[in-house]
Amino acid sequence: MTRAFHALLLALRDLPQPRVLKILAQSLALTLLLLVAAGIAIYVAAHWAFDHWQWLGTAERDMAGVLVILLIIAGSWLLFRAVAIVVVGLFADAIVADVEERHYPAAAARAVDVGWGQNIRLALASLARLIGGNLLALPFYILLLVTGIGTPILALLVNALLLGRDLEAMVRARHPDRPRFDRPTRWSLGLLSAASFVVPVANLLAPIVSAAMAVHMLHLRSGDRNI
Repeated sequence: MTRAFHALLLALRDLPQPRVLKILAQSLALTLLLLVAAGIAIYVAAHWAFDHWQWLGTAERDMAGVLVILLIIAGSWLLFRAVAIVVVGLFADAIVADVEERHYPAAAARAVDVGWGQNIRLALASLARLIGGNLLALPFYILLLVTGIGTPILALLVNALLLGRDLEAMVRARHPDRPRFDRPTRWSLGLLSAASFVVPVANLLAPIVSAAMAVHMLHLRSGDRNI
């Protein structure tokens, strides 16, 4: 965990870099655009269904519309991590390359170029793991609702496992010859990343910080020189 905190501090120092800020702005804009588009589509579809089937009165339709809006807002907060990590996956190679070129030039020179096709495959694989993992955990989420705090704790742990795997795959795509992370490394990386997605405002920076942290974790454990 000590190495993970060191990697986190290094990642936070990378944030003010112009190229990182550019990627952050692009990824946030695309993430918010996708969330807004999804929200509008759900709202329009719900209203069409209410009007088409006419199984609700006018007052009930208005109340249902308000409920749909509230559900969209809540769903956007819950889905932000999913959309954000997929979007960042599309920019993964640029993030990893920028951090490596500044801190680990020797490793950057040996890196394999990752094209858009592979970035898209990694992003879709991440989304599939996210959906599948949380669906498997859904019955336990429901059972733990009575505890008040059990569900968010389990969700944090589940998503920590998933994020650790996603971030490892993201950075190893450029270095397929490097050994896989051991369980403690993957766990600490995923836990810090998942926790950052829970904190308001910080969650906007979490995808980029997590990706940069994964780069530092890969090279620190391999003994690469940080400059």
